[in-house]
Amino acid sequence: MTRIFPVLFAAVLFTFSALSAQAQSDDDVVWVQIEAQPSLAEATDRARAFSTLLQDVSGFSLGGGWYGIAVGPYRRADAETVLRQYRREGLVPRDSFIQLSSSFRQQFWPVGANVLNRGVINLPDDVAPAEETAPEETEAPQVAEIVTPEPADETPAEARRSERALTGQERKDLQIALKWAGFYTAAIDGSFGRGTRASMAAWQEANNFEQTGILTTRQRTVLFQQYNAVLDNLGLKVVRDTKAGIELLMPTAEVAFDTYEAPFAQYNSTGDIGARVLLISQAGDQDTLFGLYDIMQTLEIVPPEGPRSRKSNGFELIGQNARIVSETSVVLQNGEIKGFTLIWPAGDEERRTRVIAEMRQSLVRLPGVLDPAEGSSEDQAIDLVAGLQIRQPKISRSGFFIDAGGSVATTSEAVQSCGRVTIDGDTEAQVISDNQSSGVAILKPQSALAPRAVAKFSVGAPRLQSEISVAGYSFEGVLSAATLTFGTLADLKGLRGEPELKRLALNAQAGDAGGPVFDASGNVLGMLMPQPTGGQQLPQDVSFAVESAVIAEAASEAGLSLTAADSGAQITPRDLTLAAQGMTVLVSCWE
Repeated sequence: MTRIFPVLFAAVLFTFSALSAQAQSDDDVVWVQIEAQPSLAEATDRARAFSTLLQDVSGFSLGGGWYGIAVGPYRRADAETVLRQYRREGLVPRDSFIQLSSSFRQQFWPVGANVLNRGVINLPDDVAPAEETAPEETEAPQVAEIVTPEPADETPAEARRSERALTGQERKDLQIALKWAGFYTAAIDGSFGRGTRASMAAWQEANNFEQTGILTTRQRTVLFQQYNAVLDNLGLKVVRDTKAGIELLMPTAEVAFDTYEAPFAQYNSTGDIGARVLLISQAGDQDTLFGLYDIMQTLEIVPPEGPRSRKSNGFELIGQNARIVSETSVVLQNGEIKGFTLIWPAGDEERRTRVIAEMRQSLVRLPGVLDPAEGSSEDQAIDLVAGLQIRQPKISRSGFFIDAGGSVATTSEAVQSCGRVTIDGDTEAQVISDNQSSGVAILKPQSALAPRAVAKFSVGAPRLQSEISVAGYSFEGVLSAATLTFGTLADLKGLRGEPELKRLALNAQAGDAGGPVFDASGNVLGMLMPQPTGGQQLPQDVSFAVESAVIAEAASEAGLSLTAADSGAQITPRDLTLAAQGMTVLVSCWE
């Protein structure tokens, strides 16, 4: 937010503080306040600029969304000397004044400093002591430096004149604030036409001002105090991370630096709302940028729902779910990839959008990027990327291709209460049939797949005690390919005589459920079912498979047909493994 009004308003705003300061003794700790700004970003820029001209420059929150810049702290006599000399030399505005420490709140400049309670300092090197300082010229305007109570508000004509002094950006800022307050709905163009005037009048009425449709300086101040109040208590301060080569405003009351795990500098939650910030910094080219774009979308902190865009030199990601909203902004420039991610609780959009806007506006690219070696090896794991958790599904089970179009048969357990279902982690799938009584579900991929192998189903009755095998993702995707587990066909029916079930003597894992059950010829005689739940604990080597006829019925209901086996000859273990891994897939259910 750019500066909206003359600095004189700051003096008026702190009338009673200034008057009480004049009544203090010469030994009081005081400051020379030289400027106030209604935006932390603008105040930081101004403090940085003044620091190139003056010694002992500090910046403090003043409350109400305002930020003051001051020099000091001095004894009162020294402060008056500094004020006179700096005014005379034109180094500070003419309406600079003496201020007490009690008027200042949290310090934002210099970054990380806290000088409110350190006591007085000596005069700057370039300021002569009082006895050597020539008296300041006496002129009528100096009497106004003794701040008087707030004058009457401007007339409409005076308000128009002060309005004409606004820059184009300042006029847009007013429209933004009016829009935020709910009174303006048109374009942010800086043009004060009928719509803007009507919104000003409506705001004046709601805030008990005369409805003129022209905001006075004081009214503009009140509007921006309301606008900035949403950021109170977040501790927005400039954080300068020299290792990452990034400087930007950050809600320091809610986050603090935790660790480096290249390419991230992690600022984790220290407040009540659970916010987090990642600074992103690494060397690279467009390929590196695009790789980062893909990796970021696998992280738990970037929910899959939400808009995202990738350009040749950067990308934007917004992920949102019922718990969080995550927004990432990254730019590639001169071989350096830099940006940030803000993670904020869902349902707090007003503060989140304001904070993200302040962060975007304030970001400064410093020299250098984060060293790729930065980080600890203590938290290394296959489900972590640079110490950040990869997004995990609710449940993962096995499935297998039943036609050349990539349709998949799986267990009904794998598709219950899912926000989305995927095949092999990245192919979105639609559930086209789900028969919970039989335990069979059929999936259709939403993008074209070309299976390396498709199930061929046995048409004859299997032989009791014959060798069988099950292909599946036993460890729910930890391994990159399906594994085979071998056993025997223990019974042609279930424990209660169910004819559609086959009892297997096989030690299966939970992730194997939904996988194909093969006979010795490599033909599919059924699908492995999940372990029964209930009060009874069955032996570990007892498993069950639903027969191929049940799968055929589910496929027919979905408009599909299965392929019958054309050979009964026994195949080699190698050929069985290749066929099993070619047709077996990982089916994942996501929130």
